[in-house]
Amino acid sequence: MSVLLENEIAAEVVQEVHRVARGARLASRRLALLTRGEKDAVLMSMADSLQDHADMVASANEEDLQRGRDTGMPQNLLDRLRFDAGRVADSAQGLRTVATLPDPVGEIVRGSRLANGLSIRQVRVPMGVVGMIYEARPNVSVDAAGLALKSGNAVILRGGSAAASTNAALVSVLREALTARGLPADAVNLLAGGGRDSGRALMTARGLVDLVIPRGGADLINTVVREASVPVIETGIGNCHVYVDAAADLDMAVRIVVNAKTHRTSVCNAAESLLVHADVADAVLPRIMKEFTAAGVRVHGDAVMARYAQGQDTAYEPITDADDDTEFLSLDISARVVPDLDAALAHVQEHSSAHSEAIVTQDRAAADRWVAEIDAAAVLVNASTRFTDGGEFGFGAEIGISTQKLHARGPMALAELTSTKWVVEGQGQIR
Repeated sequence: MSVLLENEIAAEVVQEVHRVARGARLASRRLALLTRGEKDAVLMSMADSLQDHADMVASANEEDLQRGRDTGMPQNLLDRLRFDAGRVADSAQGLRTVATLPDPVGEIVRGSRLANGLSIRQVRVPMGVVGMIYEARPNVSVDAAGLALKSGNAVILRGGSAAASTNAALVSVLREALTARGLPADAVNLLAGGGRDSGRALMTARGLVDLVIPRGGADLINTVVREASVPVIETGIGNCHVYVDAAADLDMAVRIVVNAKTHRTSVCNAAESLLVHADVADAVLPRIMKEFTAAGVRVHGDAVMARYAQGQDTAYEPITDADDDTEFLSLDISARVVPDLDAALAHVQEHSSAHSEAIVTQDRAAADRWVAEIDAAAVLVNASTRFTDGGEFGFGAEIGISTQKLHARGPMALAELTSTKWVVEGQGQIR
């Protein structure tokens, strides 16, 4: 799904989405009462069931991949879509990890006893019904279902048509695991039909759906933010920068830059922009370009960068203004040589998507300025941008990476899928 249509939503699609949402709301009331032990047992059953059905899921995924190949889907998007036995196993392990995490529901955020004797406390509670609107990322189906269940929420999944077969297989397995444990299957739901209208119906089902999270490209995210009447947590694109400072350990810099760009290009925490301090350009850029050449990276570089790229026969083209703001999601990177830290900070502040921004430096003062002045969900010092990830942060999985500033920012996991309520206890006090 990219840009949604502006016409009226088909009545039958609205009715179907509302039917699913009402079932999810009933299920959410049951989930909100589960103990941690009960939720963890279901998560383990889900994980086991996924692995037991790995071949079936992989076969369904191959159907999606073949359709993608037949329609000319780019390689980076095929990589996102791929959900083979290895990735099924990774998702199952993610569910097991979520089961080991503390239950956020019931956690006391703060509390006190007032002078009049009233006891007040702010307690975490489930959101209720969470809607996910996302593109060809089957792992999101599993991650969202697991995190929603652990935080006491029902989830409605609206995945992209490119992953239709995979998502149907995954949700079937997860719902079967729920019913086997005596829980309502409607705790996990998939909107399989209705085209783009089903997404629009989900994001406007105010009163039935408590929160919508879009996850995908800029068109999808901007459309949901613009058109939704249900509250939205915005997950942004990742135009992530790596800046190699004058005081960088150059061996470290090469490792970080190459990893951030080439480890997996189709994800939002991959580096899309490289900045190098002029004082170390001669020493480090030939090494970086050699690695880029071996990996097949195309550099969109400024005039200074061109010398180093051509000297290594690196794929190169002159940078454009648009390149500075592009999330390539491929073996492409924008690259500039900058005169100093101030110039690097100014460039990032102008072009950042507020996702993840990394500096490589041994200068503590430079690192401190980077952390203080960069406005992003994640700021990294001497580490690859690829670490901005719920699993890497120890959350087990993530439901998305928020680039907004309200309620949730950065990788979102259990706590971000809860709200709070105030509990006030007294002994007959009146005002």
